[in-house]
Order: sequence, then structure tokens, then C-alpha cells
Amino acid sequence: MHLRSLTLILFILTATLNVLSQTSPAAVAPAGVPVKAEDCGCEQRLPEVLATVNGAKLTKLDISHAIESRIKEFYEDVIDARRREVDLQINAVLLDAEAKRQGSSTLSLLDREVTSKVVTPTDAAAEAFFEKNKNQIPGEFKDVKDDVIVYLREERQQEAAKKLADRLRTTAQLQIAPGPATAPTTEQERSRVFATVNGKRITSGDVEDSLRALIFEIQGAVFKLRKHELDLRINDLLLTQEAQKRGVTKASLLDAELTAKQPKITDADAEKLYAQNLGKIKKQYAEVKDQIIQRLREEAAHKAETALVEKLRAGAQVQMFLTEPEPPTYTIAVDDQPMKGNPNATVTIVVFSDFQCPSCSQQHPIIERLIAEYGNRVRFVMRDFPLSQHKQALKAAAAAEAAREQGKFWEYAHLLFHHQSALQVENLKAYASELSLDRAKFDAALESEAIKEQVQRDIVDGERIGVAATPTTFINGKEVLNRSYEGLKSALETSLKGS
Repeated sequence: MHLRSLTLILFILTATLNVLSQTSPAAVAPAGVPVKAEDCGCEQRLPEVLATVNGAKLTKLDISHAIESRIKEFYEDVIDARRREVDLQINAVLLDAEAKRQGSSTLSLLDREVTSKVVTPTDAAAEAFFEKNKNQIPGEFKDVKDDVIVYLREERQQEAAKKLADRLRTTAQLQIAPGPATAPTTEQERSRVFATVNGKRITSGDVEDSLRALIFEIQGAVFKLRKHELDLRINDLLLTQEAQKRGVTKASLLDAELTAKQPKITDADAEKLYAQNLGKIKKQYAEVKDQIIQRLREEAAHKAETALVEKLRAGAQVQMFLTEPEPPTYTIAVDDQPMKGNPNATVTIVVFSDFQCPSCSQQHPIIERLIAEYGNRVRFVMRDFPLSQHKQALKAAAAAEAAREQGKFWEYAHLLFHHQSALQVENLKAYASELSLDRAKFDAALESEAIKEQVQRDIVDGERIGVAATPTTFINGKEVLNRSYEGLKSALETSLKGS
């Protein structure tokens, strides 16, 4: 079980969408209708020939039905997410309208209607939950108690959020288009209206923009499945071709290779493996001896086959035409954000960061080095993305924003990254004093709704474009996976040349 604490109650509210599954036509999946690629809106066009091996062709027909069935499950995930996204956006509009009606922020509204109504679960409740689900939860109760309490509290928050969503819907002017929320097939179809909430339209384009990160993730998973299957087909074809060349069967070829390259499995080999796994194997050696020998034989056969295939590939003409999906380019807001460099630069690097995250602390000097090197050629922007497992990260993010109000964001961020084990509120205030900030203004800003909203905005924007870990870095809207100095510098140079 993955116990993940949600930082934003807003996310909890909008994610609790089973409320609409009973009321919204857009939330009901047509029963018994086969899933098709066009329903997903995420399938990449495949070439007729996926690969050639010494002139022999492998086509879509060579991909097994089992793989295609798994791919259809991915399609269903996206189709289901599209239905939920319509409902999510409805809830977001309703929440925003209610906050404005009351003359408050969404954060204050949620504090009143959700957070303040949730009672933190007791240790006894957490232990009862753990005992019921301990087969799915790794570790002892004492090690996961805090996570279980967070998980149970989130369940209660979801119940309170559902009540709020139910209440807002009863008084809203809500119109939902009949039929399923399908993917647009043309640019014009992006303007199709799925729902109207108090006069505000939610279009197909709005939904698809929010699903871009998920769709790219699904495309990547589908690519890996197909590539793995295609690699297996290529290997099999290479072995078949080699067997034909030698005038033997493929099985005889593999047996000969195993005999030539691998020593015979002995009882001593089996005893050695048993001794190495004594803590995991609960039976006596005599009871499992045959199983161990069989396992060793299978491993040896696999090793011999892998070595032969690698040798055959090295000498073969293999071409693969299956292409990896292109990462999407996101429009990431950089207005009213901490910035260094040239505000009018053609290249912008945006880092979603967490002040309690060790990886972010390791990347920080890399970013500082790049800022020093590139100066006004590039614009550097930092956005907050405090992770829920880092209990002090949210307050630290607010403190950095409070320091930014006095023009000391980067200096303050530097202190936070260098004191990650001391981010309690009293420490945050001490760092403000160390930088000679106006403490009265800093302390007030640290608790202000405006600062909380600023951090919340960053998290919501990050979630929208698929940020799930920190640091996550984008250059001109494209995620950079290699976060080393060399990787970031290379990506910057490519973007500078392209621009």
C-alpha cells in the first residue's frame, strides 16, 4: 500500500469524484463497448513494419494479443481519467465561486469546511487499520504509524470534501453534456463543451490540457511494453535464422550453446545456493534440492541464450522503427516567481523544488553554478513543490516566500538548503534575523493567507504538468531527466542553439 499524504485539501476535494458518478452523465462509462485507440486519444501511430532483422520484417501482427490486451487496460485508465477530469474541473469551479461569494480565499474556505472538521485518528484506530491490512503494509506498526495516521486522516478529509462538493452542487447552475467525455479528433473538437458551471464552460481542450502529463506517461508505458515484446521477437528471429544456418533446430542450438558455455550444475552448486538463502528458505535442503538444481539450470540456460543473442545482434542488420514518445512541452507560469537572470531571455529553466528534499539540496549548487555561468543568457525560475512526506517543507516554502517579499529569496533559500535538518518555525525565524530581515513583517507574512495561496498555486501547477517528485526541472517547458551539471548544461546549450 502506498501511503501518500496529500498536501492540498483542494486536491483531495477535486479527487473525490465518486460523488458525481451517480449524477453526471459524463461520468458513466458505456457498458459493454470495446475500448479502441481513438477512445483513448493517446495512441501513437505505428509504422506498418516495426523492425527488420537481416531483411526479415516484423509487423504489428507479430505483437502478441496479451500485450495488446495490457495496452487496452492503459487506454481504459486514460478514458476513466478523462471522465474524472470533467468532474474535477466542475468541483474546482464551484469551490472558487463559493470562496468568492464568501469573500475569502479557497484555502480559507477549505480550512473551515474540511480541515477544521476532521479529527486526527487515534493511535488505536491506526493500529486497528494496520492489523487489518498488515499483509499489504511492509514493516512493523511502530515504523509506519505516522503514515497510517496520515492516510486515515486523508480518508476523513475526503468524506468532508465529499459533503462540501454535494452541497455546492445542490445550489449551482450546472449543465453537463450527455454522453461520454471523449478525446477530440480535430482541433475544432477541442472547443466542445462538456459542462457549464454557473456560466463558465469546461471544454474538451481544458480537459486534454490537464491530461497531457498522464497521456505521456501512458504512451511511455505502452512504448516500453511494445519494445520489450519486439526485442523478444527480434531475439527469437535471430535464433531461428542462426539455427537454419547451422541446419539444426532452435532447441538443439540452445542446448549446444549451453553445453559449450556453461559447466554442469552439481550438488555442490545447489548446496551453496541453499546456504546463501538459508534465512529465506524454511525447508530442509533435501526437500528443496531438486527445485534448486532446476532453478540453477534455468538460470544457466537463460544466461547462455542471452550471451548468444547479444553475439548474434552484434553481427546482424537490425533496424527498429518503433519510436519513443516525444515529451510534451508545457506552458509553465513564471509570473510573480523567484527569478534570476534575464527576464526576457529566450531560454527559461524552471525548477520545482522542496527545501527539505536532499536531492534538491544536492542540485542547488549545480543551479547556482549554471546561473553564474550563463548570467543574462538564461532566465532561472524556482517554484515550490513541498512533498507531503517532508513535514517541514510546506512551512519552509512559505518562509522563503516571506523572505522574497523583502528581496532576499535566494539568500534565504541558500540557508534552507544548507540547514535541512533544522527547519522548525523557530529556525525559520532565526534565519530571517540572520539575513537582517524585518522580523515583524517576516513573521506576519509567514502566517499570511497570501503566502499560503502562493505556495498552493505552485503545487497545483506542478500537479497539472505531472510533477510528482523533486527536484523536477523544465527547460522551455520540457522536462530534463538528467539533472547532473553536464545534463542540464547540455540541455541549456541545445535550447540556446534552437532559440
